[in-house]
Amino acid sequence: MLVDWLDLTLEERVPQSREGRLPSARYVIHAPGVLELLPDAAKPQARACVFSAGIHGNETAPIELVGEVLARLEAGLVCVGAPVLIILGNLPAIRLGQRFCITNLNRLFQRELADEGDEPQRARELMAAVDDFYKRHPQPRLHYDLHTAIRDSHYPRFAVEPFSDNVITTPEQWRWLAGAGLQAVLHQHQHSWTFSHYSKHYHHAQAFTLELGKVHAFGDNDLAALRPMRALLEALIAGGEPRETNPGNMVFFRVAHELMRESEDFALCFPDDTPNFSEFDVGTRLAQDADAGDFTVSDAPLAVVFPNAKVEIGARAALLARKTPPPDD
Repeated sequence: MLVDWLDLTLEERVPQSREGRLPSARYVIHAPGVLELLPDAAKPQARACVFSAGIHGNETAPIELVGEVLARLEAGLVCVGAPVLIILGNLPAIRLGQRFCITNLNRLFQRELADEGDEPQRARELMAAVDDFYKRHPQPRLHYDLHTAIRDSHYPRFAVEPFSDNVITTPEQWRWLAGAGLQAVLHQHQHSWTFSHYSKHYHHAQAFTLELGKVHAFGDNDLAALRPMRALLEALIAGGEPRETNPGNMVFFRVAHELMRESEDFALCFPDDTPNFSEFDVGTRLAQDADAGDFTVSDAPLAVVFPNAKVEIGARAALLARKTPPPDD
């Protein structure tokens, strides 16, 4: 039954039962796209883990990765030793193969959200699910929000560390992410109301947005490249200690500036197919905007991440970052 949950959810079919058994655990379907794994006895080092995918509907590799993990759980290849909440985010967008339907769900995870519509309502549902999960489980909190990027990247698998003024990322997280095959880390410089930021800001969780390659349609993803990430997820589900690697193997960046689209007359001054982490020299014009004017690189070179000139007015069109030393272990 558990192995069918993903297909049933995406096909808008109601499961015959909302609860079931696994070896040494049970599972509960709380709502469409919200599944909890409950161990009969949590391991001493277990974390309260939230794993989310499909916050953007066209990012299919993380959804297929979750499907692999669920199949291995049901086959008894992985045991549950930690409480885990598995979330499929924007269900209508996943079914349509679109990034979102009306607005970007991954900018809405703020408790003061007053917007109306399907995606704001889904954000409120997911925030409530995370609140309830963390309230019921006293273990250290962890949230990996799994994504793929729109474009190519000089570092195809990278982590975005949400900004926080009161939560420090633990050294083990860098070792785990390096062990899971991530190649780079981007430190955010200010609050950004993404799903991973929600868990870090409101629940003091160790939380990251994990970019696991490039957007492809279902069936076109190279899941073999994500085997180390699958091993990380499964180790955490089992309540164990994941594989560790020297975090110095990853390249670290810190956001220095956000490019915002302020008007209809806006353009990025580089090709649409420019890969993430492409670097631009001092003096290069990166954007032009009828209201905000031109943005030109000054002081030191900048690398561009998540460029998208077609965002809504008032939204972020790109992050600009510079390399920074790895965190002290």
